[in-house]
Amino acid sequence: MYAIINSGGKQYKIAEGEILRVGKIDGEIDSQVIFNKVLLFSDNENQQIGKPTLDNVEVEGRILEQGKEKKILVFKYKKRKRYRRTQGHRQEYTAVKIDSIKWS
Repeated sequence: MYAIINSGGKQYKIAEGEILRVGKIDGEIDSQVIFNKVLLFSDNENQQIGKPTLDNVEVEGRILEQGKEKKILVFKYKKRKRYRRTQGHRQEYTAVKIDSIKWS
């Protein structure tokens, strides 16, 4: 059984028991999170496709971790113009463990 959800403008294929890193979601560690923007649901026999989302499917998870990714460097350069800019960026993320996929 799996589902495709939308979180933070990105789509993720999930199954029960998986640990998923999504963009930052506000919440405390070990608090419950509900994803209600479910685009597709499959129970290995039947598939339901939303137009655009499914109203009768809900995904429940638990926040495991709030953190930041490794630093990446953004370097801008123009030759022969003495233009150089360096900037660092660390993307925030939330690690979520998927507990259940509920449908009715």
